[in-house]
Amino acid sequence: MNVAMFPGQGAQFVGMGKDLFDQHPLAQERFNSANALLGFSITDIMFDGDAEALRETKVTQPAIFLHSVISYELAKKSNPDMAAGHSLGEFSALTACGALSFEDGLSLVSKRAQAMQAACDVIKGTMAAVLALADDVVEQVCQDMDGIVVAANYNCPGQLVISGAFPAVEAACEVLKEKGAKRALLLPVGGAFHSPLMEPAQEELAKAILETHFNTPSYPIYQNITAAPTQDAGLIKENLIAQLTGPVKWTQTIQQMREDGASLFTEYGPGKVLQGLVKKIDREAEVQSAVLD
Repeated sequence: MNVAMFPGQGAQFVGMGKDLFDQHPLAQERFNSANALLGFSITDIMFDGDAEALRETKVTQPAIFLHSVISYELAKKSNPDMAAGHSLGEFSALTACGALSFEDGLSLVSKRAQAMQAACDVIKGTMAAVLALADDVVEQVCQDMDGIVVAANYNCPGQLVISGAFPAVEAACEVLKEKGAKRALLLPVGGAFHSPLMEPAQEELAKAILETHFNTPSYPIYQNITAAPTQDAGLIKENLIAQLTGPVKWTQTIQQMREDGASLFTEYGPGKVLQGLVKKIDREAEVQSAVLD
């Protein structure tokens, strides 16, 4: 069985999408629509901007969404049996499987990015990557800390990202190194994504999600918050809202997909980060980048 998977924030690079724009009329149409919908020329930043401008959350998230969805639409023999996206990538997955229209998907991603940026400005938060330590050890350390710090991204065995208030994350890193973590590194991110510090953004995004029409997806989507498949539009909305303050269970998602018969994982969007994670989760799984027409 074939899986379509879509990357999240961090996969961006200057120049992304220019080849799609230059070679495909559909890509030109999508990018031009995006410029109009967003109210600024995201193509200028994506194609010819500087890395700092592209790293802004309000730009990064729509940029990755656009690259991912357009790649999916242009892919040869794109016929997946199931889909998943990492954090932001869940919106790309939902658009690919027909649960969201292109316009609604982009609009929600833009609102999500702006709400997250606003939440980051309220409380100084951060994230840290913890390497080579068991998940349960990391979880226990987070629970024992003073202040807000939680397990945020279960990327693959031995790679868990924690998130929360800056002092609590920093203190947790020191304890985790004492517990045997190979590394516990603060990440260059704008805030504490997938933690309770995103609650102000969650309230705003929830309103937008509940007001948006979702179709029944044409194949199951495995959502971050549950690592389980669903085609129920109402449940998809609930899980999307919960995702903003809850963990990305990527390891568990891939393991469940494998149990459900997945064999080939195709990544749609910039980079190969998810392919690398899948191989670390299950080295027998076959991975590839999207092959475009």
